[in-house]
Amino acid sequence: MSGIKSGETAEQPDPAATAVHWDHSNMRTEFSNVINVLSAREEFSLLFGMNSTLSLADGKGFEVKLSNRMVLTPYAAKRLKLLLTERLAEYEAKYGVLDLGS
Repeated sequence: MSGIKSGETAEQPDPAATAVHWDHSNMRTEFSNVINVLSAREEFSLLFGMNSTLSLADGKGFEVKLSNRMVLTPYAAKRLKLLLTERLAEYEAKYGVLDLGS
């Protein structure tokens, strides 16, 4: 039995009051200046790497050395999109608009 009497409701924890403890003991920091995103029905793959091209004059194109792949569920990818949109808006308000030349 639940122990809740008729007419009473169980107290639900307040999600805003729930603390998140970030354990960074196994975290690595890497730099990336190139990212690509692949998607399938069940996942999004973020590919991170470094553009190590010094010159395009040799006709070989860009050389990108991939270093990491992060696989996300579609829900996590959507949350990432929302977080990045918010953080980029804050960044541009403080430092100016980033022009990608598009």
